[in-house]
Amino acid sequence: MTRKILVVEDNPEIADLLAMHLKDIDCEISVFHDGLEGFKQAQNNKFDLIILDLMLPGMDGIEICQKLRGKENYTPILMLTARSSELDRVLGLEVGADDYLTKPFSIRELIARVKALFRRIETFGSTQTEKAETNLVFENLEINTEKRTVKVNDKQLDLTAKEFDLLVHFAENPGRVYSRSQLLDQVWGYGHEGYEHTVNSHINRLRNKIEANPAKPNTILTVWGVGYKFNPEL
Repeated sequence: MTRKILVVEDNPEIADLLAMHLKDIDCEISVFHDGLEGFKQAQNNKFDLIILDLMLPGMDGIEICQKLRGKENYTPILMLTARSSELDRVLGLEVGADDYLTKPFSIRELIARVKALFRRIETFGSTQTEKAETNLVFENLEINTEKRTVKVNDKQLDLTAKEFDLLVHFAENPGRVYSRSQLLDQVWGYGHEGYEHTVNSHINRLRNKIEANPAKPNTILTVWGVGYKFNPEL
């Protein structure tokens, strides 16, 4: 099965190298060097994956990611960054990127990350196909997994892509306790060890949006010394 990948990278040598090796794993590659043009392509065409450089002319990778997620475009995004600071990597994940690689990276690792993202797409798709019910309803909380919408007391909420994925993961497994590292692995994917505080910030933002009193949460509960769980009594 041929996958379509959009590469937005302003360094022609890196872009050509990516295209050459991704074609070897049966991918159709579209390459653009400008952020604005890359955003237009991502917005107007269907891709299976977007490989997105952080520093781009016209529009940077963070802004592209934010705008796509704001328009409910949930195409997986692998972000590339020449910066090594933890802040840049965390920011990429928190605005909706699914994975990241810091330059310089090995082609072998890039291909491994791409294949892992494709496996997650296939797993998610088969899981969704098996589910006849797209609505998850708990007291005043309603989640539609197909339309990716969340309502509390019939009022629709504005969640980021990862906030939504995290909430669904909890809601589909009420009562099960997850550690931060488990949530990183199962919601964000592999390769994010050491970023447990990313989970904390997402949990806090989710609580601010879905809980009547975020200081005393009733939906996503803290299990002290272990992690979090979705309240099974809702």
